[in-house]
Amino acid sequence: MASNALTDAPIRRRERLDPSVFRLPVERIREGYYSDVYFNRTVDVLQADRQHPQVLMQVFQKNYSVIGGMDEAIAILKLCSDDFSQLRVHALYDGDAIAPWESAMTIEGDYTLFARLETVYLGVLSRRTKVATNVRRVVDAAKGKQIIFFPARHDHHLVQTGDGYAAHVSGAIGVSTDAQASWWGGKGTGTVPHSLIGAYQGDTVLAAQKYAEFVDPSINLVVLVDWENDCVRTSLEVARALKDRLWGVRLDTSETMVDVSIQKLMGDFDPRGVNPQLCTLVRRALDREGFEQVKIVASGGFNVEKIERFERERVPVDAYGVGSAFFQGSYDFTADVVMVEGHPCAKAGRRYRPNPRLEPVT
Repeated sequence: MASNALTDAPIRRRERLDPSVFRLPVERIREGYYSDVYFNRTVDVLQADRQHPQVLMQVFQKNYSVIGGMDEAIAILKLCSDDFSQLRVHALYDGDAIAPWESAMTIEGDYTLFARLETVYLGVLSRRTKVATNVRRVVDAAKGKQIIFFPARHDHHLVQTGDGYAAHVSGAIGVSTDAQASWWGGKGTGTVPHSLIGAYQGDTVLAAQKYAEFVDPSINLVVLVDWENDCVRTSLEVARALKDRLWGVRLDTSETMVDVSIQKLMGDFDPRGVNPQLCTLVRRALDREGFEQVKIVASGGFNVEKIERFERERVPVDAYGVGSAFFQGSYDFTADVVMVEGHPCAKAGRRYRPNPRLEPVT
């Protein structure tokens, strides 16, 4: 396999999630409700003609990527096929890196037992792999700094559970909702939000104090400090008020705004939003007053490229919050019949690609 950042250090999981974790609508999937209708008709034709071809189905995609959704796809086969005991499935693991065209999973057996499931398991793999791959790229760019998964508000709530798990296996240190953390038994994490600050008439310090008073003290207290567009002053005010209870401050200045502390430095850099100069000013101010332990979390428009730039410039950031960037790109999976009755049988341009990395699914 060619060397690639995504394949040099794969994360492997040797235990698969139990199928019950996914709470699949089993009967609806079995009846073909979520399937492309031509797969349902294919099953109808074969069964009416009393045909039960023994096939090998090969699943792959065409990019360097990180597998997500494999345990979910396997659960679909186990719970929704007509008889999983009659199938032989080999697969990679969630979190595994994969090369273009490399087989991620094979399914062998009577095609009528699982034909109608193709739409569903391919959709799961495509969606979760997109998230897993984008998270791994961000994690790599951050060079060991914490990545917090913040995209819940950018998509339908029903995708949160699987997306959160895909982020988890790819190295995200935290997710923002309990649903995103549910498959591995975790909990959502977050910061004092703008809405709570607003509820206390824009008083960031008061909102932070009330948060500290009424929220579980074991939770790391992170406070948004851009409400008044003066991150340096607000960070110091919060640190002075909360002292050791404060874990970190989060800079989230709008990309259409220039922070007060930056306005006097206007020069040969883009002054808008959360930029290296703003992070540096906040870090220096905290350190001057003895708050070296307070972490800086940067968010707002961060993606691989912006994080790589921050790391090249050694910007004093301890963690990054990333949102919609995790949904970028396309990692579409395809499934092909490549063997029938033990003999090669694939459409032009396709062939059986054995993969010794695949492991049997029990």
